[in-house]
Amino acid sequence: MSVLRSFVDSVRSGAIEVIDLTAPLTAETPILQLPPPFSNALPFRLEEISRYDDRGPAWYWNNIHTSEHSGTHFDAPIHWVTGRDGQDISQVPTRSLIAPAVVLDFAAEAAKDPDFLLEIDHVKEWERVNGPLPDGGWLLYRTGWDVRAGDQAAILNADESGSHTPGVSAECAGWLASETPILGIGVETVGTDAGAAHSFDPAFPCHSFLLGAGKYGLTQLRNIDRLPVTGAAVVAPPLPIVGGSGSPVRVLALVER
Repeated sequence: MSVLRSFVDSVRSGAIEVIDLTAPLTAETPILQLPPPFSNALPFRLEEISRYDDRGPAWYWNNIHTSEHSGTHFDAPIHWVTGRDGQDISQVPTRSLIAPAVVLDFAAEAAKDPDFLLEIDHVKEWERVNGPLPDGGWLLYRTGWDVRAGDQAAILNADESGSHTPGVSAECAGWLASETPILGIGVETVGTDAGAAHSFDPAFPCHSFLLGAGKYGLTQLRNIDRLPVTGAAVVAPPLPIVGGSGSPVRVLALVER
């Protein structure tokens, strides 16, 4: 039997489970909020063109109004100034859209401290137990934040001092970008950086270091808790928007059962 036929049969039989890591995209989907004077993305919106009526008697369709970075989305290198000469979202190689993935689970730590940061020592200890990070694969960082995905206030978790969401330290982000073979990082929060990352050096280090190194980001993932620590594969095809800095994406995980 061919490899592809075997794969399709395994998906149909459930021997390979397909797990949706994507948050539903609606007008209520949370989006990142930047303080003045910075501009913000528009919320997702459907604009009806026709719905089986005199505008179009046999068809229903909509215009879509959204940011490239709304909901579960894919960050391309060109999204950040450090990657300004890198790939736009249409230039991400197709071979990078299907890749192995590992899960680093720090949900318990984030539940105790919403400002929890992943450090180099956390990753090295994970590698000691589970083996090396995947060459050309995703590091999926679980914080339990996906339970807040339907609530803008809860997922941003902001007070008078700013947003309090878990992320990655500047030192760790730089190390992941330059010293590990990963393709990129996937998170459950609205962006790959911590809520307080505007105050880090450099500011927003996941964006600065990883995108600057030609790596990628996946955000607002869910169901990471259903994945094994190692052994899953992620399928994450964005829209090939020419000149685009990112795109909403349907992220699927493939897991052998």
